[in-house]
Amino acid sequence: MRKTTLLTAGALLLAGPTCTLAQTTDPGLNNGESPFVRLIRPDRPGQTITTNMLYPGQFQLETGLTRYDAGSNVGYAGRSAWGSTLRVGFFNHIELRATQHYLLTPAAQLLPSDGAPTPYAGPAGFAPLNVGAKFLASTTQNARSQVVVLLDMNLRNGDTSFGEKQFEPGGRLLVSQQLGQRFGLEGNFGFRQRGFKAEGTKQGQYLTTLALNGPIGAGTHVGFLAETYATWQRQQGWRPGLTSGLYYRPAPGLRLDVTASHGLTANAGGFTVGAGLAFRFGK
Repeated sequence: MRKTTLLTAGALLLAGPTCTLAQTTDPGLNNGESPFVRLIRPDRPGQTITTNMLYPGQFQLETGLTRYDAGSNVGYAGRSAWGSTLRVGFFNHIELRATQHYLLTPAAQLLPSDGAPTPYAGPAGFAPLNVGAKFLASTTQNARSQVVVLLDMNLRNGDTSFGEKQFEPGGRLLVSQQLGQRFGLEGNFGFRQRGFKAEGTKQGQYLTTLALNGPIGAGTHVGFLAETYATWQRQQGWRPGLTSGLYYRPAPGLRLDVTASHGLTANAGGFTVGAGLAFRFGK
């Protein structure tokens, strides 16, 4: 309980100055044509969700394949999964979103005794759907400093092989600081719990991330992502990790990426690789 209180207090202390900074940004400063704003900024890859919000009438689809090592501390250990997120710009500085994962069925394994194949009996197929919305907390969308609140929930649908399904509400505070015209520093502070009862918080998980991204060289077509993240749960303690990746952006509304991540401790361990794309349409 003491650790939970300290984590919550720390997140609030960090959020306070950031909110003040974002809300005191001069709305008259035209930042809309900055490459950091004008070019597509997906919520993939990595753990960090960007503060970027779509304008009303804009749609963005992000999809990719991720391979999780058997010792991974996030996602589905030892499995491969397709993950897709649909983002829709709404009115009053709101963005609606839905994320769906499809867990691939691994090949049958051979028994060491007689060599007969063993059918896989674990979860497979569509995982529970995650739905949510972003809300602009600062005064100016796409300002150099920005604060956004994300509220989401894992539903109880999905394939029947996913047992013990519960509603899992969660929330994140998303903050960002634009560096120059093309680079960005972004951070997340979040929490997710199982169910709505008080005992569900004991199984809840905290998440904190910090990511730097921007172009490589003078152009804006090729860029990088460097991220550090950590999760904390009462039963598992701290699980820190690092993510790095490259992206290629052939058009302002299209981006392809490849990433790799790894835990920093034995408890966090696991090597994860992924590749995907994101495209935006609408004015």
